[in-house]
Amino acid sequence: MNPVNYLYLASLLFTIGAAGVLIRRNAIVVFMCVELMLNACNLAFVAFSRMHGNLDGQIIAFFTMVVAAAEVVVGLAIIVSLFRARHSASVDDASLMKL
Repeated sequence: MNPVNYLYLASLLFTIGAAGVLIRRNAIVVFMCVELMLNACNLAFVAFSRMHGNLDGQIIAFFTMVVAAAEVVVGLAIIVSLFRARHSASVDDASLMKL
């Protein structure tokens, strides 16, 4: 398969993720869309790495996965605290978390 096809797929996945972040109001769906965008970037990194014949893109993709895992932990903790306080996972209620 041509590496350009992977770049097309990565751009499609990134566009779907960006649309989900901009359109949806549920915090869990927004975080899933952010993860989709990060995975699209990882796919692009690996495709460029394969096109150029080195491992730099794969190493960057690995570190991006580590950061994404940490982001999920922090994001889910925020969602759980938001849900416990307001009984809703809506992004609009996040501004109500101020003390």
